[in-house]
Amino acid sequence: MGPNKAAKIFASRYPDAASFEVTLYGSLAATGKGHMTDKAILEVLEPVAPVNLVWKPQVYLPFHPNGMNFKALDTKNNVLDSWTVYSIGGGALSEGDKPGVMDEPKDVYGLNTMTEIVKWCDDNGCSYWEYVDQCEDDGIWDYLMEVWQVMKASIERGLEHEGRLPGPLNLPRKAPIYYVKATGYKPSLQTRGLVYAYALAAIEENASGGIIATAPTCGSCGVLPAVLYHLSRGHGFSDRRILHALGTAGLFGNVAKQNASISGADVGCQGEVGVACAMASAAACQLFGGSPSQIEYAAEMGLEHHLGMTCDPVCGLVQIPCIERNAFAATRALDANLYASFSDGKHRVSYDRVVRVMKKTGHDLPSLYKETSEGGLATTL
Repeated sequence: MGPNKAAKIFASRYPDAASFEVTLYGSLAATGKGHMTDKAILEVLEPVAPVNLVWKPQVYLPFHPNGMNFKALDTKNNVLDSWTVYSIGGGALSEGDKPGVMDEPKDVYGLNTMTEIVKWCDDNGCSYWEYVDQCEDDGIWDYLMEVWQVMKASIERGLEHEGRLPGPLNLPRKAPIYYVKATGYKPSLQTRGLVYAYALAAIEENASGGIIATAPTCGSCGVLPAVLYHLSRGHGFSDRRILHALGTAGLFGNVAKQNASISGADVGCQGEVGVACAMASAAACQLFGGSPSQIEYAAEMGLEHHLGMTCDPVCGLVQIPCIERNAFAATRALDANLYASFSDGKHRVSYDRVVRVMKKTGHDLPSLYKETSEGGLATTL
């Protein structure tokens, strides 16, 4: 998503360029083909002019592992402009420490830690979604309805699609099989099997280039939709309550993104699947009537128990171990909700502290284990 967005920005600046040269660096180059990064760039730039793609997986730019450089050239191969930009997770872009002309997202929320937000909720007798409602503009709930519709559609398509996922691993889609098998079990086991199926359906749609909702990233797009879809169908929660849960989930995701990272290339899979689990844990706890402190506790556990998780995709594809991780994180989110609901919400380690630990842990991890596909599980196949 990030490289695709960057290509659109650069193409709009130089619609008359004779050719383009795009260099991908670090993790973005190491896993680029598996993540369809080349396709995402070429589908934008090739209709404008020929493109030369250069891959430099061993070269890391200083600001972020997912670096890109775009060059526009004239008919004599003279460089008209050169632009370095970074894909920092969930489709977001940054020009690093350089103040640029790229539009930066406005700071929607005045409070940027859950400690501050929990206090606001307690002082005002409100829930998290009401804080979201206060900070966002009038279109937020229509936007979240669109997100919810995309989430549902990705699951329903994934449950119907059969066959092999693209790529050299020749992995068969599992969501339809898990769904059919789950429906044959007794209710005590059926719940778990259905959540597996829903998470597999969404993340397998991502692995095949389908339309999904980043939550918070493409590689973790199965966790939150699976939990919400299951609770919507199995417990009859209305769309209105689902949207409020989505607003709360987004709030926890934003705090992690603001104070740490949601990029696997930056902090490992804990920033993707770990944050997704925290978001889903918070959403589920709110739906079941959790207090602000219980909801924060559920999210804290969802992230805490993914600390240190590496990002080592086999062949650079968002398949192994990513697909199974989405399924397990979805059920872990339901467990976090249940555990927090049994408590009074009091706990020693706050969500904010876990976010800070995630950032430090991620930066302490050797780069080999952060979306390079050259270490860890990726070396077993």
